[in-house]
Amino acid sequence: MMINDDIRVREVRVVGEDGEQLGIMSADAAKEAAFDAGLDLVMIAPQAVPPVCKIMDYGKFRFERDKKEKEAKKKQQTVELKEIQLSCRIDTHDFETKVKHALRFLSDGNKVRVVMRFKGREMAHIPLGREIIEKFEAACSEVGSAEKKPVLDGRFMSMVLSPIKNK
Repeated sequence: MMINDDIRVREVRVVGEDGEQLGIMSADAAKEAAFDAGLDLVMIAPQAVPPVCKIMDYGKFRFERDKKEKEAKKKQQTVELKEIQLSCRIDTHDFETKVKHALRFLSDGNKVRVVMRFKGREMAHIPLGREIIEKFEAACSEVGSAEKKPVLDGRFMSMVLSPIKNK
């Protein structure tokens, strides 16, 4: 954003500090008017013909803009990817505990990667592992849906659940 002496255009459309149109005038006359008011001349629309400049307190403007950006950043929600590991020999209570964890993660707005690990000879029981992962997906279906279906990658089968947006 160009201010005061950085503005090197012959004529500009000037807007006063209250938002009233002061018309088209030379850049020097506009700078003079801004300095007489004890304010800055700020170019707000350089692509317009003629460019639009506003008489304002640039320091205050910058402060307000930074404040708005901080507020927007505060309200922004970050989504993390949490991971839950299962095995194909998981017991009922352990399974329910893992489901509770996943439900908590999903209700907090995070994504959950469910990983089924196959150790040693467990590789012979891939259909059983797929069944457990699908059962896990069904148990979490109230608050999350499968973004990525179960995929076998080496000794790991993984699936990603993402939270369902409330309307």
